[in-house]
Amino acid sequence: MLSEIVDIIVYILLAIGVFFNLLAGVGLLRFPDVYTRLHAGTKCTTFGSIFICGSVVLLGLKYWIQGNPEYSTLSIHTAGALIAILLTNPTGAHAIARAAHRSGVAPVRAIVDDLKNKTVEKSAKKKEVKK
Repeated sequence: MLSEIVDIIVYILLAIGVFFNLLAGVGLLRFPDVYTRLHAGTKCTTFGSIFICGSVVLLGLKYWIQGNPEYSTLSIHTAGALIAILLTNPTGAHAIARAAHRSGVAPVRAIVDDLKNKTVEKSAKKKEVKK
């Protein structure tokens, strides 16, 4: 009985993870600029990875409790991979967005660009210091 409930939870977590990953793909196709595409690709794949890794960890723990000790390694490795994803996805997206902004890629339909104003002020201060 408990095994069947765990299996149902695993399937639900997998379905949610696949849904978020599909949303990321749709966002990459539909959004107009690099910034919104990064947002969709990063946030949705991070959430999708959380749910998919959660299902793998839960399944590994189920088999480990049932007496298969090699499945504990599966759960540990998956949890480690999830931690790496949670650290590198936002960091990489931030680096890509910063590089895009510094190279002059403007957000589509942006009304206010506070970062542009800061970079203009910073470059003006540098020119004053050089004189």
